[in-house]
This record gives sequence, C-alpha cells and structure tokens, in this order.
Amino acid sequence: MAGLATAFGSGAMTNPMEDVVQHARAMLIIGSNTTEQHPVFGTKIRQAVLKRGVKLVVADPRRIDITEYATLHLRHKPGTDIPLINGLMNIILANGWQDDEFIANRTEGFDELKAVIEEYPPEKVAEITGVPVEKLRQAAEILALNKPMAVMWAMGITQHIVGVRNVMDLANLQMLLGNLGVSGGGVNPLRGQNNVQGACDMGALPDVYPGYQKVNTETAIQKFEAAWGAKMSEHFGMTVTEMIPEIESGKIKALYILGEDPVMSDPNSSHIRHCLEICDFILLQEIFPSETSRYADVLLPGVSFAEKTGTFTNTERRIQMVRQAIPPLGEARQDWRIISELAQRILAFGSRQVNANAPFAQWNYRDTAQIMDEIAALTPSYAGVSHARLEAGEQLHWPVKDANHPGTPILHVGQFTRGKGKFTPIEHIPPQEMPDDDYPMLLNTGRVLYHWHGGEMTRRATGLMQVYGQALVEINPDDAERLGLNGNKRVRVSSRRGSIEAEAWVTERVPPGMVFANFHFPEASANELTIAALDPVSKIPEYKICAVRVEAIRG
Repeated sequence: MAGLATAFGSGAMTNPMEDVVQHARAMLIIGSNTTEQHPVFGTKIRQAVLKRGVKLVVADPRRIDITEYATLHLRHKPGTDIPLINGLMNIILANGWQDDEFIANRTEGFDELKAVIEEYPPEKVAEITGVPVEKLRQAAEILALNKPMAVMWAMGITQHIVGVRNVMDLANLQMLLGNLGVSGGGVNPLRGQNNVQGACDMGALPDVYPGYQKVNTETAIQKFEAAWGAKMSEHFGMTVTEMIPEIESGKIKALYILGEDPVMSDPNSSHIRHCLEICDFILLQEIFPSETSRYADVLLPGVSFAEKTGTFTNTERRIQMVRQAIPPLGEARQDWRIISELAQRILAFGSRQVNANAPFAQWNYRDTAQIMDEIAALTPSYAGVSHARLEAGEQLHWPVKDANHPGTPILHVGQFTRGKGKFTPIEHIPPQEMPDDDYPMLLNTGRVLYHWHGGEMTRRATGLMQVYGQALVEINPDDAERLGLNGNKRVRVSSRRGSIEAEAWVTERVPPGMVFANFHFPEASANELTIAALDPVSKIPEYKICAVRVEAIRG
C-alpha cells in the first residue's frame, strides 16, 4: 500500500516465500484464499504444516480449503478485521507476550497504540467479530509463542474502505511481536496478478515515479526533468477508480487502457459501461477482445507473455527474466514497441516542449535490456539490476543498490526505511454498506481456482470450462432452506446497483447471512452488484462487502 511506503516499502512481501515456508514456526493467513489464488505458495504452506508442524491460523469468513490445514480457523464477520487484530494484540499485551526489546529499540509510538488496544478486550471483540473468546485466546497464544511468525494477506484485507488501515494494523501486530527484519517472519501481502508488483515499482501509481519516488518532491522533479527532457507536474494523478467516473463530469475525455478490462473488474459495472459509452475516445491495447473492447475506438494488438522479452517482478520483490518463446502473431507487437512508437509520434506533433538532448528523451529503444538500463539509472531500488545479471542466473530481490549488490531478500533487517517503525493506533470503522430490511444479506466476492480475473483467457480454455463452466453463487444451507432452494435451483442476487442470476451452490463454505460470488462471467458478474465506495488513501473499492437481497428463481 502506498500509504505505508515510509515504513514498510511499497506493499511487497518483506520476506521471500521460501524463507517463510522454511523458517516460520507459525503463520497467520488473513483475507487470502491462498490455495486457490496463489496455488504454488499455498502448496508450500500446506507442506510446511504437514512436514514441519508449522502452526497455522486462518482468519476468513469462508471455510476456504486452506482451513483444512489450520490449527485454528477464526471465522470472523466480514469487515471486522481491525477489531480482530486489535483483540489479538490486547490478549498478547495482557499476557506479557510482546517483544519488549524490539519495541524499545526499533519502534516508536507504542504508548499511543497501547491506549487504543486496551479498548478492545476479548469480550468486546467477540461481540463485534463473532469469534468466541476462547478462540481469540488460542489464536493469540499460538501467534505470540511460536516465533518467528509470518503474516500473509491478500485482497480480502485491502479491498475495503479501511484497506490501508487493515494493513497498518497487521504491521502493528508484527512490530509488537518483533517479527520484522527476521527470517521466517514479516508482513507479506500476496499480489493479485503476475506483474502488479513490477507495475507499481515502475511508477504505475498516481503519486510516484519509478521506485516510489514521490512526484511532489523537488529532488524527484529535478531528476526526471533532467532525464526525460520535459516539464514534470508536481500534482498527484488519479487512480482508475477515480478516472472513469470523472468521464461524466468532462474532466476525463480519453482513456488509454492497456491489458485491463474495467467492465469486468471495476465495481458497479452498469455505471462503468455508461461512462465508457460517453467517453470521447478510448484506445485499448489487448491480446483478446474483451468486454471493454466493444467501447474502444481503436484496438491495438499487444502480445502475451510468451511473445515478450523483459522482466516481471513478483510478490516477493524478485525480478525475473521473461524470454520470448514464439514470434508475435499477425499484426501484434510487444507492448513496449507500441508505446515507444506512440510516444515518438506524439513528440513529432511538437505539442510539448522537450529537450531532445536529455539522456532518455528520444524513445528510440533498441531492446528491453536498454530499457532496464534506464530503469537502473533512475530507480535506486533497481540500480544494480541488469539483464546480464538476470541471464547469469542471479536471484535479485530489490532493493539492489549497485552492480555488485546481492539484493535484499529480507527487508528491514536492523532498521526500517524511516529509521524506527512507527506504531499507528487503528480504530474500527464499519463497512460502507451493511444489511438492512430491503437488502438483508452480505455479499462477499472473489475469484475461484479455475478462472482468472475477468476470465478473458480462462473462459477460452475448454478444459477449465468443463470443470467450472458457469457462474456459481455460494449460499449456506440454512439460507438455502429459508429461501426454498436446493442444489439445482437458480437465484437472483440484487443490490442497490444491479442484479444477477446464477446457479446456487449450497455449501458450508459460507456462513449464514452471507453469499459469495465471482466476477469471471459477464452474464453474472458480481461487479454488477459491488459498491464503488473507496479507501480514502489507496482509492481501492470495497469489493468485499455490500448488502444484497437473494431470491429463488421459480420455474
């Protein structure tokens, strides 16, 4: 999360996956369906439990598959992550299980945190979260007395209006226990897609240049103006969740969309479609026709990973070479070539004053190795990265400070980026939209093992469609009986924004009062229902909670 950059990097894992599975004595998985969404890492975690006896605590409203391997499953109510975390810290402090030496030497703000934590005794937390007091005590003891302990989370933590606050509270927990800067510990967000970490590292965020250099700092402005030969703005840009709604106001008149399908992946799909319909100009660069492509004025054919050479940076900050295996088909080109040619044509119009003598102003790249050289020259955390080192087989986790630096597998060893880690007191804030008489149930959303995001690739795979060929809505047997359902009946799920119809999967995976839906199928996407309420810092939508009404479809 960008809001934690000063103390905890960019939101990448502080510890490599192999370090966690080999050296952690306990693990907390919260808001992550790890075995379905990160199956390789999920398999390694299962093996750590089975072979090394790692104590695993899973906190999730759903009975996801990884709970079968858990020492303890905390089935807390959706949107109550902060009370749960605070309650665990309350029990840790009450029993004197905190790491006093780490707190004294490496942190600040402990007294302020403690004052808030004291307001979350187990009985109060049990009432808010629905987790029995005894389970809270068991979880706190497991996590505190089995060190090192690693925390893993994913979008079940971040996709809330308190997503940043959730992450900061998990950082509080790990500082309280002294589990940062040590092998087998850490705060470890599991990135949702294969190169989202690399995209963030390269400045695909509205407030930073590559390497998380803030756009409003004088040093960064001067540095990039000199490098790129053009005037740099000191103002923050907008996230995608801010840009698309601003089409209505006229603030945004054109969109260049590269490898994204907002019709499927953004909340409140009907409003997204309306905004794209009235947008003056949309340029889409993609490998397949997507649901968004019908709104595009121009389609540019990009290429898949198998047709590219370059690097991906994964969730553990490891920079990996990707080597072209097949030539691009038809008129498709590698994405960097398309972007470079567009930039050169824009420069030819002369609409911007550019110093052609600036070292990186021409966009005339020879290959991706040359692009990596520019990245290294301008990005301190990638300063020592080159294709030559990666081709030689070096395993480089950023920051890589120079050509001789071995990389940094574990972050915050000895000290934090800002010096001392800062505890941040976090209070509970309820979700934006809760059930009421008109919409009495909660909707939780996510992905399933067999499909990926908007499904543009996986729905083209015959084998996957044979296994999971339609949208399913998970519903608890108690709710199914109340509604008069059985496993063969369809349901209509409605929110204040839209309605979908899908097959009901009656299962104990979800608790009573909650349904789970995915957004892989355009005919019944959960994002027809989700709310566009945003976290005030990260601007991520609250995909994980909204109020819905569920009805049986008769006949």
